[in-house]
Amino acid sequence: MTPLGLRRTVIAGGLGIALLCFGAGRAAQPDPDHHETLYVFGTLVELVIHGAEDSAAREASAEVGALFQTLHRDWHAWEAGELGELNAAIAEGGAFRTDARLADLLREGAALSCLSGGRFDPAIGALVALWGFHEDSPPEGEMPDAAAVAALAARAPRMSDLRFDGDTVGSVNPAVQLDLGGYAKGAALDLAGALLQARGIGDAVLNAGGDVNVIGSHGDRAWRVAIRDPFVWGAVGAISLAPGEVLYTSGNYERFFEHDGARFAHIIDPRSGWPVQEIVSVSVLDTDGSRADAAATALSVAGRHEWPQVAADMGVDSVLMIADDGTMLATPAMIARLEPAAGGFPQAVEIVQLPPPSAGARCAED
Repeated sequence: MTPLGLRRTVIAGGLGIALLCFGAGRAAQPDPDHHETLYVFGTLVELVIHGAEDSAAREASAEVGALFQTLHRDWHAWEAGELGELNAAIAEGGAFRTDARLADLLREGAALSCLSGGRFDPAIGALVALWGFHEDSPPEGEMPDAAAVAALAARAPRMSDLRFDGDTVGSVNPAVQLDLGGYAKGAALDLAGALLQARGIGDAVLNAGGDVNVIGSHGDRAWRVAIRDPFVWGAVGAISLAPGEVLYTSGNYERFFEHDGARFAHIIDPRSGWPVQEIVSVSVLDTDGSRADAAATALSVAGRHEWPQVAADMGVDSVLMIADDGTMLATPAMIARLEPAAGGFPQAVEIVQLPPPSAGARCAED
């Protein structure tokens, strides 16, 4: 059987890009796509450029690859690079002059942390390391000592502790150790998307381990993204993304370790120092990768009772949350876009209206 057409589907929160074929009746056309795969930020990043001349696509891909390698070096918390030097300076009570791009990223992280009410906070790098989630591979061995977790959490490292003097960054709290894993992928894909568009690339998709930014469309079709089912291999549904949209998923089903039958995920509540357990997956549809990435983490921490207010405060209105008992919760804006997988959703989706933003949402403007 020959394909009638090819529609590209990305598995959000999953492991790459798959082709779906529909119908029959005419010979397959040559693939007009240019593919590039890189390993950065602890995951595979796949770039697909559609419809561009081969030379232009190759040059753009090479420039994106060089950008990613630079960001991986400079934004990695535990390797030699700008962020590592900044962390070392903070630990000694000093400050460090970063490049403008990193300083801007940290300002953005402080604003997003503030809007989340502290549920997203990249200042907890020492806690991330204590749990063993600072490596690319999942941690093994015993749990960290509970007293050590409590002691670090009590020192309350927060993004609000940072102080900026131009591009020079310091902290009033030496317990701050920055780990940008909660939103660096989103920021990097945003920068890569802007680079591609500046080079005249009109149609492309960037997929970093299932976190997706799209530019334009795939020919006469939208880029289509499937949201992974966190309990079984497959998808709970799919979304056709409009040009400029992003879809980010944060989940506990890939980076975790188990102890005495309990699963401890890489998403840590900055307030307690302990991993999130109630929520297994949060997907955010938005137009900004940094915000979607940070919000998916913050809403996982917020849990099923607090998340609507946090979503409203962070300015995201299309959210799908899946709890550890299989409950699916979605905003009206998300359910309007989410197409169920074959056979329907795994269970009925509870629609959750978002409240107005709280007064605390103004903190980013202060």
